[in-house]
Amino acid sequence: MKLRFNIDDKPNFGAIVLYGLQWLMICLPVVLTSTFIAPAGEVVSFTQKLFAVCGITIIIQVLWGHRLPLVAGPAAVLLMGVLAAASQGHAPSVIYPSMMIGGALVTLLALCGALKYVQRIFTPRIVASIVVLISFTMAKPILGMIFSDKAHPMLALATAIVGVVIMAWANKIFKGIWKSSVVIVAMIFGSIFYYCVTGFPKEFVSDTATPRLLLSDIGIDAGVVIAFLFCYIALLINQIGSVQSLGEMVEAPHLDSRQKRGMVVAGVMNIVSGAVGVPGPVDYSLSPGVVASTSCASRYTMLPAAVAMLVLALFPDAVAVLLTIPQPIMGIVLLYLMATQVAAGLNIMQASQSALSFNDGLILAIPIMFTVILSFAPAEAMAAIPSLVRPIVGNSFVMGIIVVMLLEHLVLKSKR
Repeated sequence: MKLRFNIDDKPNFGAIVLYGLQWLMICLPVVLTSTFIAPAGEVVSFTQKLFAVCGITIIIQVLWGHRLPLVAGPAAVLLMGVLAAASQGHAPSVIYPSMMIGGALVTLLALCGALKYVQRIFTPRIVASIVVLISFTMAKPILGMIFSDKAHPMLALATAIVGVVIMAWANKIFKGIWKSSVVIVAMIFGSIFYYCVTGFPKEFVSDTATPRLLLSDIGIDAGVVIAFLFCYIALLINQIGSVQSLGEMVEAPHLDSRQKRGMVVAGVMNIVSGAVGVPGPVDYSLSPGVVASTSCASRYTMLPAAVAMLVLALFPDAVAVLLTIPQPIMGIVLLYLMATQVAAGLNIMQASQSALSFNDGLILAIPIMFTVILSFAPAEAMAAIPSLVRPIVGNSFVMGIIVVMLLEHLVLKSKR
């Protein structure tokens, strides 16, 4: 691929700032759409910590880790893990230490060179299933966000339909920096439209609880730990896929060593994230599309965006302004992003020809149905499950992974 700037090129100051602004417009929605799991009364401080963790991760990855222009943001699989554990009554003091253990496992696997052996377990069908499962697991929280405004349900529904269609259309026709800014532009204009109809807020979001930098208590629950280990399987696949796809696209040398360093950084930063009480970061697979549209693969253009995120983390008032985006608009943007995730999973299936028979389709369909059903399972049914396995069975995403692996490697195993 012919590029204007290769991964180790250093554009002039003006170009770095311009490209950095483009990356920032992608990074902001990635963080802001993850704040729906923030503890009550701590939304601003939670968002500050997310900006800080993601900014630091990008800087370390760009300068020492995989050294590629990849967006790092809160892992969707961990958001699901937090939601599932919280719905079963587990406190942050139990949830986030499990994340630290998962981050330590990822770091250990990377350091001992076990990634190549782990990759063999994950066939294209399993990878495609996991990518799609993430989206279906998000259905319930997205539904809650879109219809969070009880006074205007029809407005939320109409805005969701029109908004998603417009974003898909804009993604098709826009080029370069405009294509990369579809989501952030949708958030801005969607918020203006929504508030023009419902009335603008009279005050910004503010915390009612005392901000905490680190977890005050640490508890361990075996079921929660096991559930998060399955989540980290998906995070591992996501991280490997993101680095591999962009690395091959820009013909980065020594890709194996980049992969190892990138995974070590991701594991360590997940440990740090668990310690401060936020979901750990992972590299997003949307970066190759941005590089292709701009012909710029310079890793240094990521630094202004990362620094801007760190600056935002220092100013709670600025974060409070960003958090005034209405919950229904956040939900609509998240709906669109999850739709692109499903599209990515379908692309994997098409490229790898992993759904050529009826049985292949069942391997993909059955886990999806399990995920959807368990996502909306009654609380009474979950309460009847033994407490030791409840964090696993009650996590629809984890159960989807277990089912697809059983089908792929045992029940419907094929010779292909």
